Amino acid sequence: MIDPKDPTVRSATISCLVENEAGVLARVIGLFSGRGYNIDSLTVAPVEGDRGRSRINVVTSGTPMVIEQIKAQLDRLVPVHRVSDLTQDGPHIAREMALVKVVGSGNSRAEALRLADAFRARVVDATIDSFVFEMTGQTEKLDAFVDLMRPLGLAEVSRTGVAAIARGTRIL
Repeated sequence: MIDPKDPTVRSATISCLVENEAGVLARVIGLFSGRGYNIDSLTVAPVEGDRGRSRINVVTSGTPMVIEQIKAQLDRLVPVHRVSDLTQDGPHIAREMALVKVVGSGNSRAEALRLADAFRARVVDATIDSFVFEMTGQTEKLDAFVDLMRPLGLAEVSRTGVAAIARGTRIL
């Protein structure tokens, strides 16, 4: 088990290019659960036109040795083609999308709209008693927005998980 208070523990965004076939995600998840590694975020989607390959992005945490073990074990899985720790391999872009429902009226409603504007969240649904905001950004930005919405009537949150890609000409 990983001690989150350990100063050597770091967050890692690991990206895998895999065959798009039944059972691949189950094998990746099984690797994490079987060894007691936590998954903070997980996204998977086809990335090639013929839908032959998918990209799996996993955000996890651990000591440098644990992260290296995870990468090595993922690389040995069939049908994994490539594995990259985007947080270590160079500059990368990581974003997440959230839908945030706030229920309220009066001043709290006005304050929710003001904060949404400051965070560049978009209203995608509005009723007399509620708003649904759509927001894209770094995980920390989404966390801050959700925390500010709590006292204003936060009712529900749905998040996509982290999508990440290397910057520049570097590819997975």
